[in-house]
Amino acid sequence: MLIKTFGSAVQGVNAYTITIEVNVSAGTKYFLVGLPDNAVKEGEQRIESALKQFNYKIPRQKVVINMAPADIRKEGAAYDLTIAMGMMAASGQISSEKVSQYMIMGELSLDGSLRPIKGVLPIAIQARKEGFKGIILPAQNTTEAAIVNNLDVIGVNNIQEAVEFLDGKREITPVVINTRDIFQSVADQYAADFADVQGQENIKRALEIAAAGGHNVIMIGPPGAGKTMLAKRLPSILPPLSMHEALETTKIHSVAGKLGEAASLLTTRPYRSPHHTISDVALVGGGSNPQPGEISLAHNGVLFLDELPEFKRTVLEVMRQPLEERRVTIARAKTSLDFPANFMLVASMNPCPCGYYNHPDKECVCGPGVVQRYLNKVSGPLLDRIDLHVEVTPVTFDEMTATRKAEDSASVRERVEQARKLQIERFKDMPQVHSNSMMPSQMVKEVCQINEAGRTLLKTAMERLGLSARAYDRILKVSRTIADLAGTDNIKIEHLAEAIQYRSLDREGWAG
Repeated sequence: MLIKTFGSAVQGVNAYTITIEVNVSAGTKYFLVGLPDNAVKEGEQRIESALKQFNYKIPRQKVVINMAPADIRKEGAAYDLTIAMGMMAASGQISSEKVSQYMIMGELSLDGSLRPIKGVLPIAIQARKEGFKGIILPAQNTTEAAIVNNLDVIGVNNIQEAVEFLDGKREITPVVINTRDIFQSVADQYAADFADVQGQENIKRALEIAAAGGHNVIMIGPPGAGKTMLAKRLPSILPPLSMHEALETTKIHSVAGKLGEAASLLTTRPYRSPHHTISDVALVGGGSNPQPGEISLAHNGVLFLDELPEFKRTVLEVMRQPLEERRVTIARAKTSLDFPANFMLVASMNPCPCGYYNHPDKECVCGPGVVQRYLNKVSGPLLDRIDLHVEVTPVTFDEMTATRKAEDSASVRERVEQARKLQIERFKDMPQVHSNSMMPSQMVKEVCQINEAGRTLLKTAMERLGLSARAYDRILKVSRTIADLAGTDNIKIEHLAEAIQYRSLDREGWAG
C-alpha cells in the first residue's frame, strides 16, 4: 500500500515541503531513499523503539520510503514522526484518511516521547501557504507555530497521541494564540533604560541621532567610561518592532534554534554582543548546513562589537558587504542562500592599548607609533561605513552623584519615532528604503540639499579631514537625520556642523 505524508526542510529562512512516500509490499528489507543524511537514516532505530513502547510495530515486510524531491538534502531527526506515521498508515495500523491533511514533524526519543525541533515558524508559514489543514508537531513548539493563523496547530507529547489523533480515537484542541494581544502587551519592555545613565549627554545625543536614522556608530574612550552600558540601552530608544519585522526576526531566531521552548513572537528588538574571539562564519553565517550568523540574529536590532580592534581583521572585513547590502549571501557549490542582515552596528574601542590616550587625568604609557598601529587594526573601508564616531570621556564624580533624574528611554523614543515618521513619508515610494542611513547615493543629492554656506563648510571639512566620497555621503545623511529630529525641512548649517563633528577618527590629531 502506498501512503504519502508531508514534512518540511528549512533552507536559509524559508521552508520547502518534503513528501514522504511509504510503500509496504511483500518482502523483508527496509529502504530509505531521497538524499537523507545519517540522522534521518538512524531514525529507523528510534522509530522502532518508540513504537514498541506503545505495542505498535514496524511492518516486517519490504518497506520503501522515498523523500521527495530527491535533490534536496534531508537533514536532522525532525522527520522521525513523519516517517513513523507513514509506515503506520501504509501497514494498515492506523487510518490513512487524515495523514495527508497535516504536515507532520517531530524528533522521537526511544521512549516514544517527542523532542522539540528547530525552524517551526517557517515550516508553519509554508504549511498554511500550501493549504494544509494543520500541522502536527511536539507540544513544546506549539506556541511558536500558533503565530501563524488559519492553521490547526496540533501539539502531541508522544507518538501514541499522534497515532490516536490521526486514527480518530483522540480529540486534540488546536493551540490558538492572539499574536496582536501578546505583541501589544509585552512590546518594548526592556530591562535597561537611559534614565540609569548619569551624565554622558553628548553620547546620548549621538545615540539618539543613530536611532533616529538607523546609523552605525563607534564609541572611542577609556575603560570604564560607560561605552558598553550606553550600547546596551540603545534598543530601548529604537522604534517598536512592526508586526512584519517581528515575524521576520522571529523566523531567523527559529531557524537558528535560539527561541527556546514555549517561545512565541519576539516583541523587542534583538541585541547581540558576540565575543571578540568569534570566527567569520559565526559572525556572518554559513557552515556545511548554512545557518544564520550573529549579523542575521541582530536583524532589525543592534549588533554590538565591544573592543573592536581586538576582533580578527578577517572577521571585521567580511562585514563590509552586509553593511552595504543589508543582507548576506552564503554561496556553496550546490546552493546559494540569502539571510537578511539589516542591523545597526554599534562598536566601542579604547583609544590605545593602555586605554588612556587623550584622557583628561591619566597619562598614556604607550610608546611612539603604538596608538597609530592600534587604530590601524580597524580598516579605513570599515570606518567609512560607520556614520558617527563619538569620543566618550569619563563621568566626573559630581555627575555620577547628581540627584537630578536623567531623561528616560520612553521620552527619547518619542522623538526618534517622530523623526522616523518623517522618513517613512519621505521614502514611501521606495519599499527597500526605510531610514536615512539606507538612502542610495543618487538619492542623497536630491534629499540632502544644502545651501552655499553649508557647501563651503563641508568643502573645508572634506579638505582638512581628507574624507572619502562615502564619508561625504555619510555626513549628509546624518545631517538630514539631525534636521528630522529638529523637525525642519531644510538642512541648516548647525545640523551640518554637528554631523561633521561626529567624524572623530578622521581627524589628524587622533593618531598622535
